[in-house]
Amino acid sequence: MAKPASGKSRTAYVCAECGASFSKWQGQCGECGAWNSLSEFVVEPAASAPAARRSSWAGKVEAPKVTALKDVRHSEEARVSTGIGELDRVLGGGLVEGAVVLVGGDPGIGKSTLLLQALARLAASQPVLYVTGEESLAQVAGRAARLDLPLDGLRALAETGIEKILDHAVAAQPRIVVADSVQTLWTETLTAAPGSVSQVRESAARLVRYAKETGTAVFLVGHVTKEGGIAGPRVLEHMVDAVLYFEGESGSRFRVLRAFKNRFGAVNELGVFAMGEKGLKEVPNPSAIFLSGGSARQPGSCVMVTREGTRPLLVEVQALVDASPLSNPRRVAVGMEQNRLAMLLAVLHRHGGVVVGDQDVFVNVVGGIRVQETAADLPVLLAVLSSLRDRPLPEKTIAFGEVGLSGEIRPVPNGEERLREAATHGFRRAIVPKANAPKSGSFKGLEVVAAERLSQAIDAAME
Repeated sequence: MAKPASGKSRTAYVCAECGASFSKWQGQCGECGAWNSLSEFVVEPAASAPAARRSSWAGKVEAPKVTALKDVRHSEEARVSTGIGELDRVLGGGLVEGAVVLVGGDPGIGKSTLLLQALARLAASQPVLYVTGEESLAQVAGRAARLDLPLDGLRALAETGIEKILDHAVAAQPRIVVADSVQTLWTETLTAAPGSVSQVRESAARLVRYAKETGTAVFLVGHVTKEGGIAGPRVLEHMVDAVLYFEGESGSRFRVLRAFKNRFGAVNELGVFAMGEKGLKEVPNPSAIFLSGGSARQPGSCVMVTREGTRPLLVEVQALVDASPLSNPRRVAVGMEQNRLAMLLAVLHRHGGVVVGDQDVFVNVVGGIRVQETAADLPVLLAVLSSLRDRPLPEKTIAFGEVGLSGEIRPVPNGEERLREAATHGFRRAIVPKANAPKSGSFKGLEVVAAERLSQAIDAAME
């Protein structure tokens, strides 16, 4: 069998969505079906890879072997607090040794600010390293000074070459590393430009391998595309232990950090921050910021209790129903799925006797939060009905529940926990599915109205 010629490189085309590799370019990926997702990069032969590519930081590692799981010793992961409670919540209770966390979000939303604040707090108890590929050290130091962060023990490195970064990490031996950002990193083993699919994937793979072999926790900052996903190959999200996204409306001072993947905690957990002159500050009572500040009741508004990860949140849903000048009335949903809004309006017509087919319907979830669970069905319909009839709902009323296509009100998980959150914030009336009504006892000051059908919920809200 002939050996492949050494010293020769070859060109490959890698899909940015699934990471599949092809020998020639084609418009559609043959593995995942994505269009125009193949990018060219050069594959160097293994013999030409420098010695720095190998794990020089690791000691003697025991050769892997097949082991029965019952014989494997394991324990709860020891977690390190970042000093920021909302960040700890999203991470699942703190930072795990050897974890690799990918943080994405729009430009200027606060990714670098949050990680710099966390690193400054962690530096008081253990060695840390902030690697910047986009800013100079003077810019990083200036930002830290503006935020009044303690600089003792906070070490930084302005470098984009992954081999040099790992060499400095081996010498400094930090326990937490921040790489800002992964799209600026590059490796000498590839000739492709920094930011290309191959460079992002290989650089991230080197950092992941370093984290696992040394037990160092690594934060990676990721740029996002115009579609909202993290730039680079989709395999990047599969390589890391946790994927966190920063969300927030432009012009709003509030930021939401959401976990989309977490091997060490709950998925879809939520952390809420407020951007101020001194950086990002935690919001201890996020329900308050999502509720209207006005005391007067307004038509087209309904408060619901949604659940994000392990936390119940009070969120205000607003609706505006107006006569449409168009032959095809508009259905606009901000903060929820538009197709679900259209389906709910059809249920409202069929089983509630309310016609909105000739009306424009606009629905908005206040505060920039996106509600992804079906518990928002009933509040949305009650808000639409309130706007259509120009009648506000009874004061201090909340609602939650899934609405089925046959007009039934279906239960949602953690009903009693949602009611407890509403009672804590002073609400006096709750319209909920019958199966979510408290079976024993009641919540002080909170009247619970259980509904089996949509018509019953409408009568309770409009009485």
